[in-house]
Amino acid sequence: MIRVTILGCGGSAGVPMLGGEDGSGQWGVCNPDEPRNRRSRSSIVLQTGPDDAPHRLLVDTPPDLRSQLLAARIPRVDTILYTHAHADHIGGLDEVRGLNRIVGGPIEAWGNRATLTELGQRFEYAFRPWEGGGIFRPLLVPRELEPYARNGVGGLPLDVFPQTHGRGETLGFRLGGFAYSTDVNALEERALDMLAGLDTWLVGCFQRDPHPAHAHIALVADWSRRLGVRRTVLTHMGTDLDWCWMTNNLPPGLEPAYDGLRLDVV
Repeated sequence: MIRVTILGCGGSAGVPMLGGEDGSGQWGVCNPDEPRNRRSRSSIVLQTGPDDAPHRLLVDTPPDLRSQLLAARIPRVDTILYTHAHADHIGGLDEVRGLNRIVGGPIEAWGNRATLTELGQRFEYAFRPWEGGGIFRPLLVPRELEPYARNGVGGLPLDVFPQTHGRGETLGFRLGGFAYSTDVNALEERALDMLAGLDTWLVGCFQRDPHPAHAHIALVADWSRRLGVRRTVLTHMGTDLDWCWMTNNLPPGLEPAYDGLRLDVV
């Protein structure tokens, strides 16, 4: 079984966004009295293996990482995968130091070449070799992912594929019957072929109407129907997507995520 913990399901600015007339936030159409509308930046943890000795894969290190891991009661992370190097997906990298202390050493960081290059430039100190002793900085070992191929990531067989994200590129992946596709607005045929027959797909959907860099509801619904996905869960959502509105209006087979949601996939 694969257990997926959704640490955060918000867009780059979260929900609410900073501001508001009284400084309490800009909620858009989201009802502030509905706790599932409060969204931190997008990240997940995949857990596989026996409960007494699980392997946990963290996907991205957003600025909210520390509070997310504490809220979800994730005690340890074994491997990290980066979908891309935008700030809302890497801004919490310094929190990895605490994870290094738990495991007692460096942690592998997987990504494509462009992402690892940018991480190495922006967080050079995190990728310096560790010579033992105390852990006073993040300790990461870069590992490059090969697109359109099965990659052994921390012992997990991930099928990795590139995704169009506006003028840039992100990585999506599949593990058994589960797939994760955040920050995407177009998929090549080869990627769609890799997603065929999915049980559960966690996919970015920023708003109701088309967006130049993110999928919208109609596009996700079209993908889901074409692929025959049993359960499609929306993530990376902005202030245009209210929880109650979505539960009453999303097409069949689609549902919204919320921070802290857990998905179990056989």
